[in-house]
Amino acid sequence: MMPIDATLLPDDWRDATLVGRVDFGDGPTPIAVRGGIAHDMSAVAPTVSHLIARGDLSGGTAIGPLDTIDGDLLSPIDLQCIKAAGVTFANSALERVIEEAARGDAGAAEGVRAKLEGRIGGSLRSVVPGSDEAAALKAALIEDGLWSQYLEVAIGPDAEIFTKGPPLSSVGAGSDIGVRDDSAWNNPEPEVVLVVTAAGEIVGAALGNDVNLRDFEGRSALLLGKAKDNRAATAVGPFARLFDDGFTLDDVRAAKITLRIDGPEGYVLNGVNSMDQISRDLAELARQAMSQHDYPDGFVLFCGTLFAPTDDRDAPGRGFTHKPGDVVTIANPLLGRLVNRVVHCPDAPRWDTGIGALMTNLAKRGMLA
Repeated sequence: MMPIDATLLPDDWRDATLVGRVDFGDGPTPIAVRGGIAHDMSAVAPTVSHLIARGDLSGGTAIGPLDTIDGDLLSPIDLQCIKAAGVTFANSALERVIEEAARGDAGAAEGVRAKLEGRIGGSLRSVVPGSDEAAALKAALIEDGLWSQYLEVAIGPDAEIFTKGPPLSSVGAGSDIGVRDDSAWNNPEPEVVLVVTAAGEIVGAALGNDVNLRDFEGRSALLLGKAKDNRAATAVGPFARLFDDGFTLDDVRAAKITLRIDGPEGYVLNGVNSMDQISRDLAELARQAMSQHDYPDGFVLFCGTLFAPTDDRDAPGRGFTHKPGDVVTIANPLLGRLVNRVVHCPDAPRWDTGIGALMTNLAKRGMLA
């Protein structure tokens, strides 16, 4: 174990209200950071889910300044269901349509992209989802033979909401992130992750990487589960920042999420996800995620991304795809830096600490009432 890497933390971490999980050698421990001091909260809340539901970060045992504590940093979420919204930006909507039209073939994407952008690129970016204007655009695209199920969720009344992974399956900052070894066209997705209570209230945010397998989903949207829910394929961190007087949902709405990929061969790619370009408001996405369901342990919601890499990495017209050894850095001054190395899913550490194992661990440590 080693001290928490201060370069991962928000620029103003000494003033931020943070929650997370650290393994000090005996299992996951929920911590709260107040005034730059980390507090072991296990005596008042055995999990981060319990801590957020408690609605009160007071108490706990002070263990020192955050940048001096020794422990393994874990994903800051645990029992929350991991949900995600897709096709929430006009640019990413076009890329999903391209994947579908190209049948998951990266080599065919360039021609499809030119056709679609020439026809709908500008108009799609200005359309309010669910509006009369959106309905008129839909009718015109159907007539032109260009309509897609992805455009339905991009500009129709209902957002695409799916379950990204089961509780406890996400990895944290510094961990390997997995890409299927049978995928030949894929990319990271730098996103904001909302932290939502069982009552549907958004109480904070974190950074996330919702890995995208463009070839799988492009062949069929019915392969979404296989494309999205894989070993180590969900990263969240480094901490979840809760709302307070210095950090609100409006800060998230205005956030710019930067991305950098450093390849093992010296390749570098930079991108940005500007949250002010999102097609639906974050509160509306959380409402649609809640839908007619119950999430007694709360949920987190990946909000989608504007970023869709089209720069060629190896061959002209083939676009970008990951290579093992890529280091992905997703960052924002108020949320910190989420850094993960890409490996093939079978090469990532096995996920063997499910809910049963967690409860057994917490019981042995006397953390369950």
